[in-house]
Amino acid sequence: MSAEEDTDAIKKTVVKRCMKFIPIHTRPLLPPQDNLYEVLAESLPSLREGDILCITSKVLAIHQGRCIPAPTPGEKDRIVLREADRFIPGKTRNGNLFLTIKGYTLIPSSGVDMSNGNGYAVLWPRNPHGAAEAICRRLRRKFRLRALAVIITDSHTTPLRYGVTGISIGFFGFEPLYDYRGKRDIFGRKLKYTKTNIVDALATMAVLLMGEGDEQRPMVIVRGASFVKFTNRRTHRALVIRPEKDLYYPLLKAFRRR
Repeated sequence: MSAEEDTDAIKKTVVKRCMKFIPIHTRPLLPPQDNLYEVLAESLPSLREGDILCITSKVLAIHQGRCIPAPTPGEKDRIVLREADRFIPGKTRNGNLFLTIKGYTLIPSSGVDMSNGNGYAVLWPRNPHGAAEAICRRLRRKFRLRALAVIITDSHTTPLRYGVTGISIGFFGFEPLYDYRGKRDIFGRKLKYTKTNIVDALATMAVLLMGEGDEQRPMVIVRGASFVKFTNRRTHRALVIRPEKDLYYPLLKAFRRR
Protein backbone atom coordinates (compact mmCIF):
# COMPACT_ATOMS: atom_id res chain seq x y z
CA MET A 1 0.00 0.00 0.00
CA SER A 2 1.35 3.43 -0.96
CA ALA A 3 1.67 6.29 1.51
CA GLU A 4 -1.25 8.02 -0.18
CA GLU A 5 -3.44 4.92 0.04
CA ASP A 6 -2.42 4.46 3.68
CA THR A 7 -3.44 8.06 4.43
CA ASP A 8 -6.81 7.54 2.73
CA ALA A 9 -7.41 4.41 4.80
CA ILE A 10 -6.66 6.30 8.00
CA LYS A 11 -9.05 9.10 6.99
CA LYS A 12 -11.83 6.60 6.28
CA THR A 13 -11.30 4.99 9.68
CA VAL A 14 -11.45 8.37 11.44
CA VAL A 15 -14.66 9.30 9.61
CA LYS A 16 -16.21 5.93 10.42
CA ARG A 17 -15.47 6.41 14.11
CA CYS A 18 -16.66 10.03 14.25
CA MET A 19 -19.75 10.61 16.40
CA LYS A 20 -22.09 13.42 15.37
CA PHE A 21 -24.72 15.40 17.26
CA ILE A 22 -27.33 16.85 14.89
CA PRO A 23 -29.74 19.45 16.40
CA ILE A 24 -33.23 19.51 14.86
CA HIS A 25 -35.07 22.82 14.53
CA THR A 26 -38.87 22.59 14.83
CA ARG A 27 -41.90 24.80 15.17
CA PRO A 28 -42.84 25.62 18.78
CA LEU A 29 -44.93 23.04 20.63
CA LEU A 30 -47.47 25.07 22.53
CA PRO A 31 -49.15 24.46 25.91
CA PRO A 32 -51.57 23.27 27.08
CA GLN A 33 -51.25 20.44 24.53
CA ASP A 34 -49.67 19.87 21.14
CA ASN A 35 -48.83 16.95 18.87
CA LEU A 36 -45.24 15.71 19.15
CA TYR A 37 -45.79 12.99 16.55
CA GLU A 38 -46.86 15.63 14.06
CA VAL A 39 -43.66 17.58 14.73
CA LEU A 40 -41.55 14.44 14.38
CA ALA A 41 -43.13 13.80 10.98
CA GLU A 42 -42.58 17.40 9.89
CA SER A 43 -39.04 17.96 11.15
CA LEU A 44 -37.07 14.71 11.39
CA PRO A 45 -34.78 13.76 8.53
CA SER A 46 -34.47 10.09 7.61
CA LEU A 47 -33.03 8.21 10.55
CA ARG A 48 -30.31 5.58 10.12
CA GLU A 49 -29.32 2.34 11.78
CA GLY A 50 -27.53 3.16 15.02
CA ASP A 51 -29.10 6.59 15.53
CA ILE A 52 -30.20 7.79 18.97
CA LEU A 53 -32.90 10.48 19.09
CA CYS A 54 -32.82 12.79 22.12
CA ILE A 55 -36.05 14.67 22.89
CA THR A 56 -36.45 17.28 25.59
CA SER A 57 -38.91 16.35 28.32
CA LYS A 58 -40.80 19.63 27.99
CA VAL A 59 -42.17 18.91 24.52
CA LEU A 60 -43.09 15.39 25.59
CA ALA A 61 -44.97 16.81 28.59
CA ILE A 62 -46.80 19.28 26.32
CA HIS A 63 -47.66 16.38 23.99
CA GLN A 64 -49.17 14.54 26.97
CA GLY A 65 -51.13 17.60 28.09
CA ARG A 66 -49.16 17.82 31.34
CA CYS A 67 -49.78 21.56 31.59
CA ILE A 68 -51.78 23.56 34.11
CA PRO A 69 -52.66 27.26 34.27
CA ALA A 70 -49.82 29.13 35.98
CA PRO A 71 -50.45 28.62 39.72
CA THR A 72 -50.06 31.09 42.55
CA PRO A 73 -46.99 30.55 44.78
CA GLY A 74 -49.05 28.66 47.36
CA GLU A 75 -50.68 26.50 44.71
CA LYS A 76 -47.30 25.74 43.14
CA ASP A 77 -45.94 24.52 46.49
CA ARG A 78 -48.81 22.03 46.79
CA ILE A 79 -48.30 20.85 43.20
CA VAL A 80 -44.54 20.39 43.71
CA LEU A 81 -45.05 18.26 46.81
CA ARG A 82 -47.80 16.27 45.11
CA GLU A 83 -45.54 15.53 42.14
CA ALA A 84 -42.44 14.59 44.20
CA ASP A 85 -41.47 11.03 45.04
CA ARG A 86 -39.36 12.31 47.94
CA PHE A 87 -38.70 15.80 49.25
CA ILE A 88 -36.92 17.79 51.93
CA PRO A 89 -39.45 19.79 53.96
CA GLY A 90 -39.06 23.53 53.60
CA LYS A 91 -37.75 25.56 50.71
CA THR A 92 -34.14 26.27 49.85
CA ARG A 93 -32.50 29.37 51.27
CA ASN A 94 -33.45 31.48 48.25
CA GLY A 95 -37.08 30.81 49.19
CA ASN A 96 -38.27 29.68 45.76
CA LEU A 97 -37.45 26.00 45.36
CA PHE A 98 -37.93 22.64 47.06
CA LEU A 99 -35.29 19.92 46.87
CA THR A 100 -37.03 16.86 45.49
CA ILE A 101 -36.44 13.42 43.99
CA LYS A 102 -38.59 12.29 41.09
CA GLY A 103 -38.00 9.22 38.98
CA TYR A 104 -34.66 8.51 40.73
CA THR A 105 -33.49 11.99 39.76
CA LEU A 106 -32.49 14.77 42.16
CA ILE A 107 -34.32 17.77 40.71
CA PRO A 108 -35.53 21.15 42.02
CA SER A 109 -39.29 21.42 42.64
CA SER A 110 -40.26 18.10 41.01
CA GLY A 111 -39.32 19.48 37.60
CA VAL A 112 -42.31 21.85 37.52
CA ASP A 113 -41.36 24.38 34.82
CA MET A 114 -42.78 27.88 35.01
CA SER A 115 -40.60 29.32 32.22
CA ASN A 116 -41.61 29.70 28.56
CA GLY A 117 -45.06 28.28 29.28
CA ASN A 118 -47.13 31.18 27.95
CA GLY A 119 -49.35 31.29 31.02
CA TYR A 120 -48.95 27.60 31.90
CA ALA A 121 -46.77 25.55 34.18
CA VAL A 122 -45.39 22.41 32.53
CA LEU A 123 -45.10 19.31 34.71
CA TRP A 124 -42.72 16.42 34.15
CA PRO A 125 -43.97 13.95 31.53
CA ARG A 126 -45.86 10.90 32.65
CA ASN A 127 -43.91 7.60 32.45
CA PRO A 128 -40.97 8.92 30.39
CA HIS A 129 -39.47 5.45 29.92
CA GLY A 130 -42.72 4.15 28.47
CA ALA A 131 -43.06 7.24 26.28
CA ALA A 132 -39.51 6.77 24.97
CA GLU A 133 -40.35 3.16 24.10
CA ALA A 134 -43.54 4.15 22.27
CA ILE A 135 -41.71 6.81 20.23
CA CYS A 136 -38.80 4.46 19.49
CA ARG A 137 -41.01 1.63 18.26
CA ARG A 138 -43.01 4.02 16.09
CA LEU A 139 -39.85 5.43 14.48
CA ARG A 140 -38.35 1.97 13.99
CA ARG A 141 -41.44 0.97 12.01
CA LYS A 142 -41.50 4.19 9.99
CA PHE A 143 -37.83 4.06 8.96
CA ARG A 144 -37.58 0.24 8.96
CA LEU A 145 -34.75 0.16 11.46
CA ARG A 146 -33.63 -2.39 14.01
CA ALA A 147 -30.98 -0.41 15.91
CA LEU A 148 -32.58 2.85 17.05
CA ALA A 149 -32.96 4.36 20.51
CA VAL A 150 -34.70 7.33 22.16
CA ILE A 151 -33.61 9.40 25.17
CA ILE A 152 -35.88 11.86 27.00
CA THR A 153 -33.71 14.67 28.40
CA ASP A 154 -34.03 17.47 30.90
CA SER A 155 -31.86 20.23 32.33
CA HIS A 156 -30.24 19.36 35.61
CA THR A 157 -28.24 21.11 38.32
CA THR A 158 -25.13 19.65 39.94
CA PRO A 159 -24.43 20.26 43.65
CA LEU A 160 -21.60 22.76 44.24
CA ARG A 161 -21.68 23.89 40.58
CA TYR A 162 -23.33 26.86 38.88
CA GLY A 163 -25.22 26.25 35.66
CA VAL A 164 -27.31 23.44 34.23
CA THR A 165 -26.27 20.36 32.31
CA GLY A 166 -28.34 17.61 30.75
CA ILE A 167 -29.64 14.36 32.18
CA SER A 168 -31.82 11.52 30.95
CA ILE A 169 -35.18 10.99 32.63
CA GLY A 170 -36.29 8.19 30.30
CA PHE A 171 -34.86 6.07 27.50
CA PHE A 172 -35.39 2.96 25.44
CA GLY A 173 -33.47 0.90 22.91
CA PHE A 174 -29.96 0.43 24.30
CA GLU A 175 -27.89 -0.62 27.29
CA PRO A 176 -27.32 2.48 29.47
CA LEU A 177 -24.03 1.35 31.00
CA TYR A 178 -20.66 0.28 29.67
CA ASP A 179 -19.19 -2.17 32.15
CA TYR A 180 -15.43 -2.05 32.67
CA ARG A 181 -15.44 -4.64 35.47
CA GLY A 182 -13.00 -7.44 34.69
CA LYS A 183 -11.16 -5.35 32.11
CA ARG A 184 -7.65 -4.09 32.79
CA ASP A 185 -6.38 -0.56 33.28
CA ILE A 186 -3.20 0.80 31.68
CA PHE A 187 -1.13 -0.86 34.42
CA GLY A 188 -2.70 -4.28 33.86
CA ARG A 189 -4.82 -4.27 37.01
CA LYS A 190 -8.35 -5.66 36.76
CA LEU A 191 -11.09 -3.08 37.33
CA LYS A 192 -13.60 -4.05 40.02
CA TYR A 193 -16.23 -1.31 40.15
CA THR A 194 -16.15 1.05 37.14
CA LYS A 195 -19.15 1.48 34.88
CA THR A 196 -19.63 4.34 32.42
CA ASN A 197 -23.07 5.99 32.33
CA ILE A 198 -23.66 6.28 28.57
CA VAL A 199 -27.22 7.57 28.60
CA ASP A 200 -26.61 10.62 30.79
CA ALA A 201 -23.35 11.43 28.99
CA LEU A 202 -25.20 11.60 25.66
CA ALA A 203 -28.06 13.56 27.24
CA THR A 204 -25.59 16.16 28.53
CA MET A 205 -24.27 16.99 25.07
CA ALA A 206 -27.76 16.92 23.55
CA VAL A 207 -29.13 19.41 26.11
CA LEU A 208 -26.17 21.72 25.49
CA LEU A 209 -27.05 21.83 21.79
CA MET A 210 -30.80 22.16 22.43
CA GLY A 211 -30.21 25.38 24.39
CA GLU A 212 -32.19 26.98 27.17
CA GLY A 213 -33.77 29.96 25.35
CA ASP A 214 -35.56 30.52 22.04
CA GLU A 215 -33.47 28.13 19.93
CA GLN A 216 -36.44 25.85 19.05
CA ARG A 217 -34.17 22.79 18.94
CA PRO A 218 -36.03 20.27 21.13
CA MET A 219 -34.44 17.25 19.45
CA VAL A 220 -30.89 16.09 18.73
CA ILE A 221 -29.84 13.04 16.70
CA VAL A 222 -26.76 11.22 17.98
CA ARG A 223 -25.14 9.43 15.05
CA GLY A 224 -22.12 7.14 14.98
CA ALA A 225 -22.05 6.09 18.64
CA SER A 226 -20.35 2.80 17.81
CA PHE A 227 -19.87 1.89 21.48
CA VAL A 228 -23.63 1.66 22.11
CA LYS A 229 -25.24 -1.78 22.41
CA PHE A 230 -28.78 -1.59 21.03
CA THR A 231 -31.51 -3.82 22.36
CA ASN A 232 -35.25 -4.42 22.16
CA ARG A 233 -35.51 -4.93 25.91
CA ARG A 234 -36.43 -2.43 28.63
CA THR A 235 -33.15 -1.63 30.34
CA HIS A 236 -33.86 1.47 32.45
CA ARG A 237 -33.75 -0.41 35.75
CA ALA A 238 -30.08 -1.22 35.14
CA LEU A 239 -29.24 2.46 35.60
CA VAL A 240 -30.78 3.34 38.95
CA ILE A 241 -29.59 2.85 42.52
CA ARG A 242 -32.03 2.83 45.42
CA PRO A 243 -31.27 5.76 47.78
CA GLU A 244 -30.55 3.39 50.68
CA LYS A 245 -27.72 1.76 48.69
CA ASP A 246 -26.30 4.94 47.18
CA LEU A 247 -22.88 6.39 48.06
CA TYR A 248 -24.65 9.65 48.85
CA TYR A 249 -27.21 8.13 51.22
CA PRO A 250 -25.93 10.20 54.19
CA LEU A 251 -27.29 13.20 52.27
CA LEU A 252 -30.26 11.51 50.60
CA LYS A 253 -31.68 10.19 53.87
CA ALA A 254 -32.85 13.73 54.64
CA PHE A 255 -35.52 13.30 51.96
CA ARG A 256 -38.97 12.15 53.05
CA ARG A 257 -41.30 9.95 51.08
CA ARG A 258 -44.39 11.72 49.83
